[in-house]
Amino acid sequence: MSLIPATILTGFLGSGKTTLLKRVLAEAHGQKIAVIENEFGEENIDNDILVTDSKEQIIQMSNGCICCSIREDLREALQLLAAKKRQGLLDFDRVVIETTGVADPGPVAQTFFMDDEIAESYLLDSILTLVDAKHANQQLDDRQEARRQVGFADQIFLSKTDLVSADEVADLQHRLKHMNPRAPQKAVHFGEVALSEVFDLRGFNLNTKLDIDPDFLKEDQHDHDHDHAGHNHAPGEACDHPSHQHDGHHHAHDDDVKSFVFRSDRPFDPAKLEDFLGAVVNIYGPRMLRYKGVLYMQGTERKVIFQGVHQLMGSDLGPAWAKDEKRCSKMVFIGIDLPQDIFLQGMEQALCEPVF
Repeated sequence: MSLIPATILTGFLGSGKTTLLKRVLAEAHGQKIAVIENEFGEENIDNDILVTDSKEQIIQMSNGCICCSIREDLREALQLLAAKKRQGLLDFDRVVIETTGVADPGPVAQTFFMDDEIAESYLLDSILTLVDAKHANQQLDDRQEARRQVGFADQIFLSKTDLVSADEVADLQHRLKHMNPRAPQKAVHFGEVALSEVFDLRGFNLNTKLDIDPDFLKEDQHDHDHDHAGHNHAPGEACDHPSHQHDGHHHAHDDDVKSFVFRSDRPFDPAKLEDFLGAVVNIYGPRMLRYKGVLYMQGTERKVIFQGVHQLMGSDLGPAWAKDEKRCSKMVFIGIDLPQDIFLQGMEQALCEPVF
């Protein structure tokens, strides 16, 4: 049996997760979707929408989709669904896990890698994060869970952009991009979003596409990324982005979730890199949300694709470097108060000695 794709849908309270989910379930896409509502024992607010009888654990819906409302272990719910599918008792094509508004998506994502039984049945496709444009700045200022949800995202959907000015939207997009340059951002209206932007995004795929603007945070570079209201400046450099200049005073959000990129044209020494990454993951793992790179490694003619979530990391051999392709490494780190200088210096020290 082929692996069942799984999508994690997250976002702060009131950001529109249920609206998006209802739309996805109601759309005539011919796919059968199993929804796991990961409510952690709270009263399930969406009973009237998704589930008719809350005592039932798994409900078959009128369009062939399934809703599984769980009050306990996500792992058990995933195993139950996979077992029923194998036995022919349930028919579904993919799983969507809707987390609570205050959930940290990290442990949910880790379930797919740490548990062999889950890994043999499911393929984690991506983490989608909804951000409420009207309330986001306040939520991001006040709640670390909201910042973590942004840091983990493979795709960010902005809801309620019609309730704020274009300047405020650009300001928010700029802020989100500093926290997570990997995730494309898209405004959605009442959950109206093409299915191709929700499923099969392959955010956890070990592929050679590193989804960041190549000039992100380079000094003196003009913008190449018009989709993201892009705007570049080096970390710590004063930002003159117009929407940061309300009422003539400068305000910048000093978020604890930040991103930075390491680049080098020199190859890595595999043993040194493994030692360094092992050491930082040991110390900073809980604060390392997502990290991903396409690496130039000594001793192989192929690209090495690397990624991690918290303390879990893995690598894979990608395609060979093309004859005329410039060999270089590029790695993005997204985390909570990570010491950028220690990371960049450590990565630098893991490179092979330059040959003169």
